Amino acid sequence: MTVLTNARVVTPRGVLEPGWVSVAGGRIADIGTGAAPAGAHDDLGGAWLLPGFIDLHVHGGGGHDATASPEDLAAAVAYHRSHGTTRTLVSLVTAPIETLIRELGWIADLVEAGPSAAGHVVGAHLEGPFLSHTRCGAQNPAHLLPPDRASFAALVEAARGTLRSVTIAPELPGALDLIADIRDAGAVAAIGHTDAGYAQVRAAIDAGVTLATHLFNAMPPMNHRAPGAAGAALAAGIRCEVINDGVHVHPAVTALVAQVPGRLVLITDAIEAAGAGDGDYVLGAQQVQVSDAQARLTTTGSLAGSTLTMDDAVRRAVLDSGLSVEAASAGASGNPARVLGTGDVCGSITPGHDADLVVLDADLRVTRVMAAGGWCDALRPT
Repeated sequence: MTVLTNARVVTPRGVLEPGWVSVAGGRIADIGTGAAPAGAHDDLGGAWLLPGFIDLHVHGGGGHDATASPEDLAAAVAYHRSHGTTRTLVSLVTAPIETLIRELGWIADLVEAGPSAAGHVVGAHLEGPFLSHTRCGAQNPAHLLPPDRASFAALVEAARGTLRSVTIAPELPGALDLIADIRDAGAVAAIGHTDAGYAQVRAAIDAGVTLATHLFNAMPPMNHRAPGAAGAALAAGIRCEVINDGVHVHPAVTALVAQVPGRLVLITDAIEAAGAGDGDYVLGAQQVQVSDAQARLTTTGSLAGSTLTMDDAVRRAVLDSGLSVEAASAGASGNPARVLGTGDVCGSITPGHDADLVVLDADLRVTRVMAAGGWCDALRPT
């Protein structure tokens, strides 16, 4: 047994300070304050100890596009793990159905292989192709499709039980029927890249939508007379993804979303440029230019994902949005775990949960990452 001692341990019931966490067999055995149990002690020197981050929306990182090859997919996941992401949901942008089928197969292979040195892939997120042309953002409009049950069935088959979420524009004809299919496939139905109004989104929520994809981005702005998709998501209390990079939303918006406990889900929406610097990149066969860490399509100037990492999203939530470390941790771990339905095994520092942990220094920067009870090597690959 390993006992992590002298830490500020963030738990669902508050911060244990100084606290300890015992780890055995890849799981959290116990937690507490005061005298630590016998075992090999690892003194964390007063650092913060948080549950591992769970990113529900990532396209790449560390110079690797997750859709370029299985090797690039694994390398992108490994890059984000070095920044505290211990479970990753890989997002696929709109592409031809045959391309998505191939990419879903790569993701299924990694899920079936289980946690490895590359990281822990928990499934796939389809960000398209059933999206609005009006609000397609950085999605390739040439490959957008109206909701089509046969195409979706082919995608479900290719995913081999690993499809975990699907973003859909609920105003499209046939969307409500497809939302039912998404739920029947065991996946989370999310609204996003949508031009829908308030009533249309509320109908989609009644049909089974439980998540908003990158709230406020790729949807109409919220107006006091026309609250739109964002207003419907907030009013209904569904969980809401936020790209907390200071570019996609104002820090005050992150704080607003977090006012309802359980609602905020921090994501990166990162592309391969995360950690790779400014320059020219590709997303979904479209050219992207990254300047001052902002990724935009060269053709339209639309934001094209981000260069964010989860540790930076958490740090910004605390320092810029004024959230407590506990609230930021919930947004990065507990709430996304509940989206996936895995809150009973991960997402919090709780006895019996998998020992996926992140150590942050006083400036809330990652110093160590533990996955399944073992410290990860090669921190912060470049």
